[in-house]
Amino acid sequence: MKTIKNLVLASVALLWMGSQVPREVSFPTQDGGRVQADLYEAGGPAVVLAHGGRFTKESWASQAQILQEHGFKVLAINFRGRGESRGGPDSQQGEGYHLDVLAAVHYLRDQGAKSVSVVGGSFGGWAAAGASAAEPGLIDRLVLLAAPADHPEQLTGRKLFILARDDVRGEGIPRLPEIKAQFERAPEPKELVLLEGSAHAQFLFDTDQGDRLMQEILDFLKKP
Repeated sequence: MKTIKNLVLASVALLWMGSQVPREVSFPTQDGGRVQADLYEAGGPAVVLAHGGRFTKESWASQAQILQEHGFKVLAINFRGRGESRGGPDSQQGEGYHLDVLAAVHYLRDQGAKSVSVVGGSFGGWAAAGASAAEPGLIDRLVLLAAPADHPEQLTGRKLFILARDDVRGEGIPRLPEIKAQFERAPEPKELVLLEGSAHAQFLFDTDQGDRLMQEILDFLKKP
């Protein structure tokens, strides 16, 4: 009996784990490229996860599953040049990353999502900010995780700027003054949250600030 019970429990666990496995999808960009992404299905509002420069879509797996468990439909993208994602035939290296974010948001809108937020880490946040400025009103909520914004005054929707207090660039230059200045230029509604430590962007999830970071993001995305 004990063996049968263990097998049943194991089967239930496998079924539960299967529900967390993403489905790989792809969709076109405005410049003729293609974005590869992992789609975590759920029935609530949608969230795009945009990775940092050292990462790929798989780096968001843990955070995507948590968001999914809270009812969010999640789309973790690979930027052009990562995995099978690519820019259009005339795209130049270092350009067009915001188009990948826009393509992801439009894909979710076409799937019926009435609300779409974007969480971007570092480079991914910079691209997300560019997408927000390019098509005002398309992105409902924007989380900039230790990410700069070229034109913060053009950002629309709710905005969360969040980073570690002692985060520095490779040259030892603190990121906080630049990001705080951009936060001040951004229109309301907006929030600035400082976490302890020096870990940069997605690396914060692997520190003792990881749980708080995830909770701050969840709280922000759930606010009415």
